[in-house]
Amino acid sequence: MDWSVVRRLWEKWASNYVGSSGQPLKAAVLINYDPTGPSRLVSTIAEQEGIKADPIEISQFVSFVKRNKLQLESFFIGPNQYLVTSIHESWFCARCLNTSTQAGEGAIVMQTSAFLLVGLYEGSIGSASRAMVAVDQLSGQLSRRNL
Repeated sequence: MDWSVVRRLWEKWASNYVGSSGQPLKAAVLINYDPTGPSRLVSTIAEQEGIKADPIEISQFVSFVKRNKLQLESFFIGPNQYLVTSIHESWFCARCLNTSTQAGEGAIVMQTSAFLLVGLYEGSIGSASRAMVAVDQLSGQLSRRNL
């Protein structure tokens, strides 16, 4: 895998979509993930912006994804607990159960051949739509490069 390509894609994408006020995502995490690889390969945080993700927590999140019982369990990222609300072929959406934000919070999770991309956003339907477009933008770039 060409990590320099991944890093360039991430940096350009994150500067346009993550973090500052008015951006569609408040945080994002790119996790190295190969569900068909040997179990000894540990998923790691490849990149992150707007959050300081804990490796143990990310490991638990990856286990959640691997169990594929998305609508039967919840998952944590940071201090927030999320419940999956919709599942699609290579992505799913979740809403935060313990948000302190009046409009709510959510997560979009997309899987490429080598990564899980998690985008976190604040707000409701309109915010979710903008977050989906942002996450899909990087996911599409990674997929085109077979990453």
